[in-house]
Amino acid sequence: MSDNIKGATGEESSDVRLKELSSAPIGKILLKYSLPAVIGTVVMALYNIIDSIVIGHAIDDPNVVAGIAVTFPVQNLGTAFGMLIGAGAATRISIVLGQKDHHRAAVILGNSVQLTILIGVLYTSAFAIFLEPLLRLFGASDASMPYAKEFLTWVLPGMVLMNLTFSYNNVMRASGYPGKAMWTNMIGAGLNSILAPLFLFGFKWGIKGAAIATDISMVVTAIFVMQHFFKKSSTLHFERGTFKFDWRVITSILYIGMSPFLINVAGSCINAVVNTSLLKYGGDDAIAAVVVFNRFVTIFVFVVIGICQGMQPILGYNYGSGKYDRLFRTLKLAALTGASFTTLGSIIGATNAEMIAKLFMQDPQQIQCAVNCLHVTTVGFWMVGFQIVATNYFQSLGMATKSIFLSLTRQVIFMIPALFILPPIFGLDGVWACFPIGDFLSTIVAGFMLAWQIKHLKRRKIASVDA
Repeated sequence: MSDNIKGATGEESSDVRLKELSSAPIGKILLKYSLPAVIGTVVMALYNIIDSIVIGHAIDDPNVVAGIAVTFPVQNLGTAFGMLIGAGAATRISIVLGQKDHHRAAVILGNSVQLTILIGVLYTSAFAIFLEPLLRLFGASDASMPYAKEFLTWVLPGMVLMNLTFSYNNVMRASGYPGKAMWTNMIGAGLNSILAPLFLFGFKWGIKGAAIATDISMVVTAIFVMQHFFKKSSTLHFERGTFKFDWRVITSILYIGMSPFLINVAGSCINAVVNTSLLKYGGDDAIAAVVVFNRFVTIFVFVVIGICQGMQPILGYNYGSGKYDRLFRTLKLAALTGASFTTLGSIIGATNAEMIAKLFMQDPQQIQCAVNCLHVTTVGFWMVGFQIVATNYFQSLGMATKSIFLSLTRQVIFMIPALFILPPIFGLDGVWACFPIGDFLSTIVAGFMLAWQIKHLKRRKIASVDA
């Protein structure tokens, strides 16, 4: 019986679900866990792409694309707060399940859900109060501000539900339900893809229609995810007595979740610097062009993220069980697969730039700017797959400090200095050049750190055998 059926009905025992993480062939188990995750994340990527295409063609104003662009960093901040709890919880749950401690896993679940809701209410309230200054910080001009502000005003209420959906979708996968986790993304993306065109073209609601469609989709998917954890037949479910805050559990969740949190915060910061530079050297057309790049590479990045989501419970469980050979083989296969997909993206982006740009925009000047952007920014994109897998490897093993450092190398340590040096010399081309420079340097650092860590674990394995 397939995982989709078993995952939905709970017919497969929790012991069987978890045992296969430490015994099934690596290629088979990575495919079983990664394929549903890849399908789910790619569906979400396609939704985001289709949403941008629909907005760009439904509203006859070139400023709308730039308006949507400056909302991405704010939404990324919201995602960051969700990942701070959700990613940390998923990793800790994988490790303690590997140690056969089911009660501890339930305590982590109960604490993390409450924390997600609490932090979500706080940050959405703060965003609502400081919305216009935030948008100015991320590059909104007088022309793009009305679109950005209207979109986010309607999206904000659904961001807490978005955190519950995507963060605990990862927990669902980590506890042995990769197929069901896939359906979470497919339900949300499918519903959104139907409602957004209906509200934009049918009801003529403008940009708020796309936002309302997103909110409705988040309500449905959040209910779908949460009801899974209320079922006693689920491997991991809510239990009486596990909701009392345990500060040791919360600290361990925050420690591991700090890596993806900082990745998203760094992404928002780099977007602020990038958008400010783009506005200065290329205006709203340049900000719109980077939307095309981001939306295009999202497909390939989300494939790699799906691979990492499938890899995470395998690494965490086998690390907790001390089975390092399986850990190394999983890492190698995931890294090769991830790098292959981003290499494909780099080739497609460089050779089909004009066709890609025309999907998202109608204005000839904007299209040419987007073509120039893609030709430069995709030069180093082929390396990104390996870098993402390496960062997630350290996160999956609970090595938050190393994961945090790697997550900051590309966006903060290398790109931000480059953004202050190159644009004053080369103008807009200097902004675009910062992307491949960050890709190249961060990949070198990731390679050295990964090699050192693998060597360290091999020494530990030899020492344990000798003992």
